[in-house]
Amino acid sequence: MDNLSAFPITQKWPAQHPEVLQLYSLPTPNGVKVSIMLEETGLAYEPHLVSFDTNDQLSPEFLSLNPNNKIPAIIDPNGPNNQPLALFESGAILIYLADKTQQLIPADMAGRYHTIQWLMFQMGGVGPMFGQVGFFNKFAGRHYEDKRPLDRYIAESKRLLAVLEQQLKAGPWIMGETYSIADIATFPWVRNLIGFYEARDLVGIENFPHVLRSLDAFLARPAVIKGLTIPQAKT
Repeated sequence: MDNLSAFPITQKWPAQHPEVLQLYSLPTPNGVKVSIMLEETGLAYEPHLVSFDTNDQLSPEFLSLNPNNKIPAIIDPNGPNNQPLALFESGAILIYLADKTQQLIPADMAGRYHTIQWLMFQMGGVGPMFGQVGFFNKFAGRHYEDKRPLDRYIAESKRLLAVLEQQLKAGPWIMGETYSIADIATFPWVRNLIGFYEARDLVGIENFPHVLRSLDAFLARPAVIKGLTIPQAKT
């Protein structure tokens, strides 16, 4: 279906190519999950920048697609039963795209659910805890005199890294030899934690060599290199 006029978000972000998947996002750890996934699978898509600087995520048009005002979100004009599908929540989008393309998630049921298990590990633990470290170390929280919240989130981030370290002893990726949506969900957050959030020493990342090994391999993938820059800022 090429006509996306039924979706109010297209009034603010017009589709130049309505026949392909529309991505509304920003290059944050959550946002790049979907752009990396799209690059890995080879699906055609059109990215739209949702700028936090201008509170685009709070606009009525964006809220019509995601009432929770978070990126990323998508519209697939070629969804199930050849009908458009609007979707938000990065984990849900990853599962949908994996199923749509039959890529980056195991075909067997046990492998599928183990992969989703680690995806939930990222969404329920890694993302929220690493994000709190960022707030209390990099952003407004760094000015708080009480450092107990930062200490608490650093300790929890170390614990999560230890869990990930143990899992990665079995192979190059979270699912062993198989690269999957679990890796696409997790490693942008590890990258942000030790890079943009400036918490490399705080969490003692050198104590997690398998995590660093897998992170390096992840960042070397061509689809990751490209996906980390999408959507690009307007010039």
